[in-house]
Amino acid sequence: MNPVSTRLLGQQLICPPFTSPSDVVEWMGAMQAQDYRMMRWAVAMRTRKPSARAFEKDFNEGRIIRTHLFRTTWQLVAGEDLGWMLELCREPAMRGLNSWMKTNQVSIPLKEQETIRQIFTDTLSGNRTALKVDLAHAVADRSITMTDQRLSYHIRLAEYAGLLCSGDLFPLKASYALVSDKLPHTRHLPREEALALLARKYFRSHGPATLEDFAWWSGLGINDCRQGMASLGPELVRERWKGIDLFLHRDCRTRGFRSGRVHLLPPYDEYLIGYKSRHVSLHPDHSHRAHNNSGIFWPVVLQDGEVVGNWNYSSGRVAVEIFRPDASLDEEGLREETARFNRFINK
Repeated sequence: MNPVSTRLLGQQLICPPFTSPSDVVEWMGAMQAQDYRMMRWAVAMRTRKPSARAFEKDFNEGRIIRTHLFRTTWQLVAGEDLGWMLELCREPAMRGLNSWMKTNQVSIPLKEQETIRQIFTDTLSGNRTALKVDLAHAVADRSITMTDQRLSYHIRLAEYAGLLCSGDLFPLKASYALVSDKLPHTRHLPREEALALLARKYFRSHGPATLEDFAWWSGLGINDCRQGMASLGPELVRERWKGIDLFLHRDCRTRGFRSGRVHLLPPYDEYLIGYKSRHVSLHPDHSHRAHNNSGIFWPVVLQDGEVVGNWNYSSGRVAVEIFRPDASLDEEGLREETARFNRFINK
C-alpha cells in the first residue's frame, strides 16, 4: 500500500470523477473552510473542470453549506448532511464554545439568547441573506448594546441551535440565512447510523488514516469513533504501514496515480488538516512551513503528493517558493496547475 497515492486518489486530487462542487463536498464529508475565498478552490480543484460559477451556484442554492461544525471551526458540508451532522457534533462543539466564552469571561443567559435569536429570525425570514453588520444593526435597532465579540458568540450559538447557516456567496464576507429557509427539508439519523455514515465518509475520502486521525477530524470522543468504525464491519480494511495501523474503505481507489503531478493546495486544505499526524506527506522538519502551533495553515505546493514548497497569488500571478532541498519540481506539471488555477480564479 502507498498511503500517499491512495490519499491523493481518495481526496479527488488525482483523476476526479466529479463535475459538481456539491458532489465533492458530499464525498469529503466536511471540508475546512476558514479562508472564505480559497475554500472555493479547495472544492473546485477536486472537480474535473474547476468552475467558480459552479461553486457559487451550488452554494447559493444550499447544496453546499458553510457553518461551524467539527472542532468549533468553519466547515463546508453538503446541505443534505447538515441536519444529522449538527446533531452528532453539537455536544462537543458546545463544550468547546463554552470553554472559549469562559476564557474570555463571557456569559450569555438563556433569555438573552432567545431574544437575539428572535431578532435574527425576524431579520432573515423570507429567504433573506444578511451580513454580520446587518445583524448588528438589527440588534442595535432594538436598543440592545452589544460588542462585536458577543455578537459573534450569539451567531455561533444560533448555528449550533440549528437556526443559522450560510447565506449567499459574497466576494469577501460571510453571510447568513435561516436554516429553515435555506434547507426546508433536513435529514436526521439515529446516532448509531450517523456515526457509521460519518466514518464511511471519512475513510473513503481520507483513507488510509488512523483512528486518532478520525477522532481529530471529527472532534468526537474516541469511543464514538471506534463505534462508528466498528459499525462498518468488512467495509473498513486495516493495513499495517511502518508499524502503524491504517484504515481505508474497501472501495478506495488505488490506481490512477501518475508521477510529476503538481498541486497548489489552498490554506487549511483537507489533504493536511484532515489528519492529526501529517508525516505521511509532510516531513516533520518542514511542518513549520505548512502550519504553525496556533492552527494557522498556509498554501503549500505538492509534488507527487508530498509537500515541497509554498505558493501565493498576488497581482494576478502565482509565485512559488520551494523549501525542500531534495525536491525537483516538475516544471510542466507546475505550468499545468498554475494554468488550471488561473482559469478558475479569472472566471
